[in-house]
Amino acid sequence: MNKIVRVFTSESAVNPLVAIVLGLLFGALVMLAGGYNPIAAYGSLFSRILGSPYDIGESIRAITPLILTGLSVAFAFRTGLFNIGAEGQFVMGMTGATFIGVKIHGLPWIIHAPLAVIVGALIGGLWGAIAGYLKAKRGVNEVITTIMLNWISLFLSNYIVNTFLLEPKQQRSYMIQDSASLSIGWLSDAMNHARLHWGTLIAILAAVVFYLILWKTKQGYELRAVGHNIDAAKYAGMNVNKNIIKAMFISGVFAGLAGVFEVLGVFHYQVVAAGTPGYGFDGIAVSLLGANNPIGVVLGAVLFGGLSYGSAGMSFGADVPPEIIRIVIGSVIFFVATQGIVKWVLIPFYGKRKKERAS
Repeated sequence: MNKIVRVFTSESAVNPLVAIVLGLLFGALVMLAGGYNPIAAYGSLFSRILGSPYDIGESIRAITPLILTGLSVAFAFRTGLFNIGAEGQFVMGMTGATFIGVKIHGLPWIIHAPLAVIVGALIGGLWGAIAGYLKAKRGVNEVITTIMLNWISLFLSNYIVNTFLLEPKQQRSYMIQDSASLSIGWLSDAMNHARLHWGTLIAILAAVVFYLILWKTKQGYELRAVGHNIDAAKYAGMNVNKNIIKAMFISGVFAGLAGVFEVLGVFHYQVVAAGTPGYGFDGIAVSLLGANNPIGVVLGAVLFGGLSYGSAGMSFGADVPPEIIRIVIGSVIFFVATQGIVKWVLIPFYGKRKKERAS
């Protein structure tokens, strides 16, 4: 019991919690400065998130893609890479799943839905592997290539939808076949038609897979070794180039899955978009909040997704502009990133605890 208490009162556990509290307090100060009531605003925020079965279900729906894009960015970070391209990998995964969901007919659900998931995930992975290949073989910085690939993915996906999948007189694809849908009908009905789907369960399993790959396999050890020190990895006989490509491929698979489930589980079609959805960029913030740890990423996604979904409640319930919630989220990220400020706030607490131990 004492060991469990020490874990939850350690600096590594307390600091992020304090960062979240400081972010919420800073957001409250911004609201006060703007003439808004922070108590009413936060009350409306949490009422929006937990106020009804529908809101709970929609909050879970909003959290799901952030878990996967957060895992995508975190996996790359853990292997010494900076994947800014989760957004493009998300879009390509979505496009691959849409193509399979729309174009293939006559398959049973047990084959059609998994096929769409696998194809979308692989396309997302291959999109990430392009940046990995350019990094490994040509020395091109992955930050540059992934940013460029984000735009290429947007225009390529629009071309594919326009050319092969477009429903006449619409700016979207045909609806996917029912046999490719990952919606959970009975659970959705029970929660007032919230758009719940099997992707949420798979996102949690993906966090487990993340952990198993990196910390329980030889391949994961090599990926982490290359990320820590390329020269030492080469000296140990590891194939550095192969591991860079592999790391970006796996990272892309996670982001591709996020796009897959948005199509197969939420919208059931793909639009001709003027811009990317933003989940990949939000995944960077989620990864930072979670300290690139799979459990931390899940919790960071819960915070980020919950606040994002609940921001509408602040607008309707307390007349607070939804942009305020972005200030709150940005403040939380700021305090997480600047651990020195958090530790300074906690100096009295930790100093008192050290004195108690000494006595």
